Amino acid sequence: MISFGGKQLGESNEEIVESLKSLGMTRNLATTIAYLSNVKEASSQEIEMSTGLRQPEVSVAMREMRENSWISVHNEKVTGKGRPTKIYSLKTPFGKIIKHYEQRIREENEARMRIINKLKTLAK
Repeated sequence: MISFGGKQLGESNEEIVESLKSLGMTRNLATTIAYLSNVKEASSQEIEMSTGLRQPEVSVAMREMRENSWISVHNEKVTGKGRPTKIYSLKTPFGKIIKHYEQRIREENEARMRIINKLKTLAK
């Protein structure tokens, strides 16, 4: 089970993750989006600890989210020496992310229907 901010992921959030996965999204991406939609911003370490994902899994999810321009990233200076921490927030509203998948699925289905219609024509 996934925990967000120290508490277990609620049933509705688990349902969100499972629904996103059924649209073709990876578990890591679905979990990260579900987490970021519940917080204002988070570091990758906070995402790791709260979701149970490993660092490479979070990095892959963040890369895909950056490629789609779904997240904002800013650096936060840490006290003392060391690299600044990257802080992520969901830039694109959750509903727009869903619309992205809706459009993609619609286009895929339309392409399949064109193939089916072509096959029907060829079969005559």
